Amino acid sequence: MKELLELLEKDCTQPVEQLAAILKQTKEEVRAQIKCLENDKIIVKYQPIIDWEQAGEDKVTAIIDVRITPQREVGFDAIAERICRFPEVVSLYLMSGAYDLSVMVEGHTLKEVSQFVATKLSTIDGVISTTTHFMLKRYKYAGVIIQDREEDHRLVVSP
Repeated sequence: MKELLELLEKDCTQPVEQLAAILKQTKEEVRAQIKCLENDKIIVKYQPIIDWEQAGEDKVTAIIDVRITPQREVGFDAIAERICRFPEVVSLYLMSGAYDLSVMVEGHTLKEVSQFVATKLSTIDGVISTTTHFMLKRYKYAGVIIQDREEDHRLVVSP
């Protein structure tokens, strides 16, 4: 099952016939495994990786470091669950270190993202502070090099 997950994670558009050949299983066995993985919420979603800049769309992405006060009996979860409900939030992680949550936010303009931080995020009870980092350029996302211009992907070996 792990090998199937790795193949799907690398390229979920592979036909079932191709997956079955690689795994040395029947198409029906692979289909059944995929269905089981989807039902068990191990496979959560199939999502393409889109280079929005190449598609002519301007998006502003920011990573926001958030320090919060954990709440009695629920810790960080209650605030994190509230933050992840905002449509501007693309991803949210509990972190170790200098801050508690790392929030990735997308908007159409710097002002739109700044307004989200000022009016929605920083006003939540328990939020102590925020630090916003605007993403200037995306080089690699989800294991994929964006706008890969290198012809030869072999590593250089020197004597």
